[in-house]
Amino acid sequence: MASMDSANATPSPSFAIRGPQTSPFLRSISTKENPSFSSEFPSTPPRLTSQPSSPRLSFNSTPPPPPHSSSKLDHLHTSYRCVSSVLKKDGQILSIAASNGVVYTGSETNVIRVWKLPEFTECGELKTKACRVVAIEVSNDKLYAAYGDCKIRVWRRTWEGVTKHVRLATIPKVGSYVRSYIAGKDKMTKHMGPISSLAINVSDDILYSSSLDKTVKVWRISDHKCTETINAHSDPINAIAVADDGVLYTASDDATVKVWRRNFCSGHRPHSLTLTLPAKSSPVKTLTLASDGAVVYGGCTDGYIHFWLKGWFSGQLQYGGALQGHTHAVMCLANVGRFVVSGSADSTGRVWVREQDGQHCCVAVLQGHRGPIRCVAAFPAKVAAAEEGEEGCTVCTGSLDGVLKVWRVTDDPAGRSSMQKTSEYFDLS
Repeated sequence: MASMDSANATPSPSFAIRGPQTSPFLRSISTKENPSFSSEFPSTPPRLTSQPSSPRLSFNSTPPPPPHSSSKLDHLHTSYRCVSSVLKKDGQILSIAASNGVVYTGSETNVIRVWKLPEFTECGELKTKACRVVAIEVSNDKLYAAYGDCKIRVWRRTWEGVTKHVRLATIPKVGSYVRSYIAGKDKMTKHMGPISSLAINVSDDILYSSSLDKTVKVWRISDHKCTETINAHSDPINAIAVADDGVLYTASDDATVKVWRRNFCSGHRPHSLTLTLPAKSSPVKTLTLASDGAVVYGGCTDGYIHFWLKGWFSGQLQYGGALQGHTHAVMCLANVGRFVVSGSADSTGRVWVREQDGQHCCVAVLQGHRGPIRCVAAFPAKVAAAEEGEEGCTVCTGSLDGVLKVWRVTDDPAGRSSMQKTSEYFDLS
């Protein structure tokens, strides 16, 4: 049942994040999970990294932010509202993907729901025998979904008047799995742990899947065969992402983001590690890339979003800073244009805007969910009656409270820049 919801609605007290309310810019670290939403699913709110408590700051003193970061909110030049809130009897919402005006959502059940934009009406569902849709990826006319049984299902989309989906395959195939098992465990094609993320490299005909078994598997899209297993990290892998140039990024509980390049001449092990990016000793739970691949974002259990910038001339990634604002683990990230959207175990989402000078500004806090936000998708949206220079995006958030929300965000970069200059001049932190 869908209903309109306010973007600034206050969550029910039973699920409220309790903490100091004297200043919106004082950041608290919590080591407690929300017991109401705990489950056996490995990506539920993780335990936060323990850190020594710091003394309370006076009104006129502010914590020094990491370089190129900002937690300022400018409500005068940004408008955002919840335009739809849907509750289905599917349990926790675990995955979201959007493509060509269609949104797919996966949950604890065996159903993937299909939604049509911009009205956000349900227009279909995909069912399997397996349950727990943990990751969804869409590329061209194909949909890939990872399930709790460590397998991936593939559908083809058709556009004959209405959107239809035809089931194509299950990865890995039963026959290939049995043959691999007989050949030896070192040649196993099936993940030995739950799949955590999917990524697609269309130009190279590759589908990547990461798992809590600490490996990344490389699948050839044309015949759905596993061509390589990358022993990527020493701890479970939580997220992967692929840039347009084919570079693979992996994020792990070992508090690093690793960068992999494909060498077509290396034969049996074509992917090689080129760089390791440390995330300040905090497990990295989610990844997203800027549209041009110039920025890599990693959401961590300590509530920070660390990011790395690619040099204009060298092309090397260098640490750029951290975005602070969430009080609990960052569980999901999405990027569209200059907007970066984060979802957290503190039951809120945040919308950040990346400025031309590399700095970031938090322009919206999406409140209304009563449980941790597990997945998020963002895409451009035409801003109705927008003034010249305004930008907008549509954000879909899925939560462990079982609710799917859709938000509209409109930002005025010119007005915000003017406000920032005024704030800096008067030292208003």
